[in-house]
Amino acid sequence: METFRFAARDEFVNRVADLARLEDWWEGAERNVLALYGRRRVGKSWLFRTFADGKPAIVLVADRRAEGQQLNRFADRLAPLLGFRPDLPDLPTLFSALYQLAREQKVLAVIDEFPYLLPSVAARRDEILTALQAVMEERDSATLKLVLCGSHIGQMTTLLSESSPLRGRLTPLSVEPLRFADAQAFMPDLTAQERVERYAVAGGMSLYLDELGRGPGDLREQVCRRVLNHRGPLFNDPREVLEEELRQPGIYFSMLEELAFGMRSIGDLATALGRRSTDLSQYLNTLKDLRLVEQIAPLTADRSSRDHRYRIADGFLKFWFRFVFNYQEDLRAGLRPGDHYDGEIAPVLADHVAPAFEALCREWTRSHLGRRASRVGTWWGKALAEHRRSGERQVEEIDVVGLQRSTVTIIGECKWTNRSMTPKVLTDLETYKLPAMRQAKLRFSADGPLVVFFARSFAHSLIEVAATRPNVHLVTLDELVSDLTTTDDRQGQ
Repeated sequence: METFRFAARDEFVNRVADLARLEDWWEGAERNVLALYGRRRVGKSWLFRTFADGKPAIVLVADRRAEGQQLNRFADRLAPLLGFRPDLPDLPTLFSALYQLAREQKVLAVIDEFPYLLPSVAARRDEILTALQAVMEERDSATLKLVLCGSHIGQMTTLLSESSPLRGRLTPLSVEPLRFADAQAFMPDLTAQERVERYAVAGGMSLYLDELGRGPGDLREQVCRRVLNHRGPLFNDPREVLEEELRQPGIYFSMLEELAFGMRSIGDLATALGRRSTDLSQYLNTLKDLRLVEQIAPLTADRSSRDHRYRIADGFLKFWFRFVFNYQEDLRAGLRPGDHYDGEIAPVLADHVAPAFEALCREWTRSHLGRRASRVGTWWGKALAEHRRSGERQVEEIDVVGLQRSTVTIIGECKWTNRSMTPKVLTDLETYKLPAMRQAKLRFSADGPLVVFFARSFAHSLIEVAATRPNVHLVTLDELVSDLTTTDDRQGQ
């Protein structure tokens, strides 16, 4: 069996924990098949190829071709390894051939985009999976390490479900988008502000970080060249990815375009799209299953609460639907990328970056104030009754809320603007927002919550106020980014 070589091995960055888990599975006595799954563009292919580098391994990549055509192609690949060309009439015989390959030595086999090999008809699919279950019993007499990889998260999680014939024979490994700290390998030599902006635009997907993070030029140049140029690699990428995943992309595209401008309730979406809320639920569930959309509730809401909002989970998808999707024809027809960036993107870029910055502030709160709050999220609720009657304020929102058991212990506000944060933020918090939380009958500790403010800069007047208030803490942008990207032993303590 030949040793697998991945030519781009030296270009692979990060995914340290995922590689460690794969190596542990490879070295250990575990016989289960590994189910590796995650969204398209998250970096699965590079991950398993890097893992396979230097091992006796074979990688088979499935596609949308007919089953027989694909199995013939796989038989050609296996022929020189087995010493004969196997007859592969179906998927179970392919698995048998792979187990036969590992009779004499430990072998790694990866089947990428495995769901493409399964029948679309449920009854036939269950029949095939049941046959595969029987073949997998050979795992005890062979030294095959088999990885089944897939980008369609719904189909992969179905393989792992209780009703699946493969239940108990698969070990899941979900490949998640990179967190901010892990994404720094794609953003060398940038300032704290530039790092947050790049991450907000590229999101945590490896491909988008690679295209927008570490190339030459500032963010404007990268976006114009890679995203807004109709010949650029990312100009049409989200459309192509989604059209592969979704049967009625038009409806989903309309929903994602609306969500690109911020969190929305299902009622808001129904009004914007001219549809009934009940009609949209199935589409939102599909987008959640694909990990494209998240459902958010106030941190203090109970499980029966229906006060939910929805938001796009990926920074680049949000950026593309807000700034590219509706302008593609103009860009193809001659609209200059630089003019589009300067006219449509630059004036509101801060509005796009702000939610990503708020998420980083919540991440900082979890990692640095975990002894004060075991749960961290956001909160919104009705404004004080007198303000609602006057029409002055209807809803109060707080960016960061920390709970210890059922007690509010931390309140935080985040501002991603060029203007310095002033004491007005503290005044509004104490005048309107904390009273609204008390009106909602939330519990506070006797000495009140710790107040944490996050901003790109603070007015001298607010710095002076914080110096006299031990319960008010200011976190600068440089401190936030440094703390989130510094490797230490916190997670093990």
